[in-house]
Amino acid sequence: MSFEFREFADDYISSLVKSLEEIPIGKIEELWKMVEETRDSGNTIHFIGNGGSAGTPSHSAGDWSKELMLRTISHTDNSPSLTAWANDTDYENVFVGQLSTFLREGDLVIGFSGSGNSVNVLNGITYAKNRDCRTVAMTGNLMGMSGGKLAEISDLAIIAPSDSMERIEDLHLIINHIIKEAVKKKNRL
Repeated sequence: MSFEFREFADDYISSLVKSLEEIPIGKIEELWKMVEETRDSGNTIHFIGNGGSAGTPSHSAGDWSKELMLRTISHTDNSPSLTAWANDTDYENVFVGQLSTFLREGDLVIGFSGSGNSVNVLNGITYAKNRDCRTVAMTGNLMGMSGGKLAEISDLAIIAPSDSMERIEDLHLIINHIIKEAVKKKNRL
């Protein structure tokens, strides 16, 4: 059996385009409004996630803080803190531990998990909700789970319409760029 790269790439792109056509624009608009409200109130946006879903928070926090002058923290980026919480307590507490230092009432916490079942992300979102913060799930339809537990417990769930982890992560980055560009356009930044 031979591998045809072009056929593979065409299939990947077709799958991504199909997912883009099904992306929940209304939910993305709700997130944009939450970001605008957080920006206007001077509160902070906190990003949490694992693996590839840790890369998007890092990328987004960099973009949003620089280009939007919006207070953002990616709790995936402080490796000494992340590993200290994991070592001294449990990996399930890495985001709760960091949020306990930085989170303030009225902040926005965005949790990334392709499956929607990452325990440390679930714990972080639960912690934020218990401290009067708004929460967003950025998840997918991995193995037909429709966003997993994260979608159930968050104030807003944006479920990428794909069962491929790679497409889910692609869509999450695209959504973050849509939000960033919308904030820039509205506020003439």
